[in-house]
Amino acid sequence: MKLKKVISALLVMTMTASLFAGCGSKTEDAPAATEDTSTEAAQTEEEAPAADAEEEPAQVEEQVLKVAAFEGGYGADMWSEVAAAFEASHPGVTVELTIDKKLEDVISPSMKAGDYPDVVHLATGREAALTETLTKENALLPLTDVLEMTVPGEDVKVKDKIIPGFLDTLATNPYGDGVTYYAPMFYSPCGLFYNAGLLKEKGWEVPTTWEEMWALGDTAAAEGIALFTYPTTGYFDAFTYAALASAGGSDFFNKCMTYEDGIWESADATKVFELVAELAKYTESTTVANANNDNFTKNQQLILDNKAIFCPNGTWLPGEMAEAPRADGFEWGFMAIPAVNAGGSGCSFCWFEQMWIPAAAENQDMAKEFVAYMYSDEAAQIFAKSTAIQPIAGVSDYLEGDNKMFYSIYDNGATAVMGGFAATAPVEGVNMLDTLCGTVNSIVSGDKTVAEWQAAVEEASDKLRAAME
Repeated sequence: MKLKKVISALLVMTMTASLFAGCGSKTEDAPAATEDTSTEAAQTEEEAPAADAEEEPAQVEEQVLKVAAFEGGYGADMWSEVAAAFEASHPGVTVELTIDKKLEDVISPSMKAGDYPDVVHLATGREAALTETLTKENALLPLTDVLEMTVPGEDVKVKDKIIPGFLDTLATNPYGDGVTYYAPMFYSPCGLFYNAGLLKEKGWEVPTTWEEMWALGDTAAAEGIALFTYPTTGYFDAFTYAALASAGGSDFFNKCMTYEDGIWESADATKVFELVAELAKYTESTTVANANNDNFTKNQQLILDNKAIFCPNGTWLPGEMAEAPRADGFEWGFMAIPAVNAGGSGCSFCWFEQMWIPAAAENQDMAKEFVAYMYSDEAAQIFAKSTAIQPIAGVSDYLEGDNKMFYSIYDNGATAVMGGFAATAPVEGVNMLDTLCGTVNSIVSGDKTVAEWQAAVEEASDKLRAAME
């Protein structure tokens, strides 16, 4: 493996066939002293052709695969280890790694000069927007055929290894045409966190439907415990995305994300607005006052103190509250957003990173092989040691403790929801997330009605649709 520079490898071959041929010619010169000796010579001569026919070791083509990876919170060591493992299973391949926290600054100059990495691990949503820029320029290689490849070293196709839902989203199919250009990497599911110890102590069942949720809310209220709180309204993005997908499915969700005319006034959207309004009635009374960047941990503390049961958040919450005091018997619990429709499955929105192949990559075939390898058990276990969790079925088998519970959410039947609002040119005075999520405080406080909220979201959607890039 090569980090930042290529280390040359030499292939040594032993040519045994000529040695066998030399031995064969010597036996012809041996004197026939006795009948037995002659017989031995004849046998040796008969064996010689078989030795000559012995196959020589196949020559391995030397290749250099240039991989550029963003160095996030998981560190750089895992990339070195996974590259070494890939080289070990692919003789003749040398992985040239470029890893940096400001990856765009490192690789962009070379790319402008026509020297592209073969594989790039770099998510959307970053300030430099390199991934988005190449997407707009149609400069990425389709990965649909990678999904049909067999995972290296295994007997399963890539598409069958990836958790359902990860390949049916604008976050992997950026053009909305069903063609995958971004391979999903390293995910963090979001959902409702709660004190499992409290529910056990009280004998309360974890609700699986919103009807059961409201019933639990009434029961808890009788004991002075609120059903719900939230850190800030910003955390309603993941909550609302999951609820939208549950209400109308992935196609409906994508229409919401691309500002389709009238979509926010539809029956499925109305279900979500009304659900949040009902949840507002069960929200802990101090939540709105502390739902800001200075005091949000006070709202998170409510579930540790058994003053509220559920709080929407991501898998970083336990670490964020690791030093906070908590009630005796506290035990983290985590669940998906219950199904909006009767008989449906719960949904969990998740954030994830992306890997892609530039259309100008020189070694495209081996690049595809490397992307497919990312979903192998071997690679997943290497990444998991750094808490970088791959979106593959059964990944929770590699995990322990709370992480095992958090990342089992999709193994336990929840549908993964991914994606976000389509990019647009700036529209003065319009912020879709602020209109959709920021208004929740006003719904909880009673300052705005659901009808006013829904109309404002539709109006913002109309303005952004005209500005879509």
